[in-house]
Amino acid sequence: MKPSKEILGFDDKWLIIIGIPVVAFFMAALMYGDLLVRDPELFFTTCAPLSLTYTVVYWLTFRYLLVFYRRRFPQHKDTVRRVVYQLITVVVGYFSLKILLDPFLHSYFAGELGDELRHEIGMSIGSLMVTFLVLGIYETVGFYNQLQHSLVEKERLIKENVEGQLETLRNQVNPHFFFNSLNTLSYLIPEAPDKAVNYVQKLSKAYRYILEIREKTLVPLAGELKFLDAYTCLLQERFGENLNVKIDVPRELHGYKMVPLCLQMLFENAIKHNIVSTQHPLTIEVFVEKGDRLVVKNNLQRKKQEIPSTRVGLGNICSRYRLVSEREVEVITTHQSFIVILPLLKQEVSEPGTA
Repeated sequence: MKPSKEILGFDDKWLIIIGIPVVAFFMAALMYGDLLVRDPELFFTTCAPLSLTYTVVYWLTFRYLLVFYRRRFPQHKDTVRRVVYQLITVVVGYFSLKILLDPFLHSYFAGELGDELRHEIGMSIGSLMVTFLVLGIYETVGFYNQLQHSLVEKERLIKENVEGQLETLRNQVNPHFFFNSLNTLSYLIPEAPDKAVNYVQKLSKAYRYILEIREKTLVPLAGELKFLDAYTCLLQERFGENLNVKIDVPRELHGYKMVPLCLQMLFENAIKHNIVSTQHPLTIEVFVEKGDRLVVKNNLQRKKQEIPSTRVGLGNICSRYRLVSEREVEVITTHQSFIVILPLLKQEVSEPGTA
């Protein structure tokens, strides 16, 4: 069974310790205010203890009922029904307790207070109003704390969902790179065995970088450019002068961050979907515009029979950027060019799962 603290949504220890004396004094002053002025000693020796006794009994009884109904109707959809049941039970419970307590307490304090005990209607109305006020405090504080807990839990679930999506997308990248690299190697082996051996050696170095950054969401632009340079060497092994690569990125921007392996995947897509030949050389440019937008541009010369798409490359890049930044990847297609614009993120951008 859940503890009361968890049921109520907060620890009401201090509310009880402070609330009971305050309410008891307030009720005593409300009912016997004239005695507080005329005879303070009688007020504090008789009225205050009498009010304190009623307050302790009512407070602890109605708190128990509050916990009972919270356990019985824990769902948010049952709030109205729970509150209605509580109100009915409190009214019935108040008069039931009053019937039980009055004979004993009145007989005990009758000698000191006499006719002062006859404020039945006013006392009942005042006591019920204060009771509903205290219950309202419980409901409000409990609701607020539960709302805060729900928001924190929602944020945790969102973070876990984002991390799960990122992990899935990251796991797509490695097979995608390896699959395309093996395709390239399969072209080289029958045509140029020596180049194939050199290609495998360079491929192992490139793949080492992929293994090093496999758990990272964002990497420095400098690392991506260094990897791209190595990857371009692999492409040159196959295409030679039929592939032209132009990279112009100012060194002062190398500290910016980006989603890893985007450049490599965009190069793969450009080669996969466009003709690369002596008659139709493919040119891929990488440059920066407006200070924080990395542009990857290639001339458009689509193959008549394209290799079936695995639907991983560009969609993967867009999805991963969407999960770490509000800035979107831009894709522009003209008659002459295919352009992808990647946001460069400042170093203070935090990764999902980090504080």
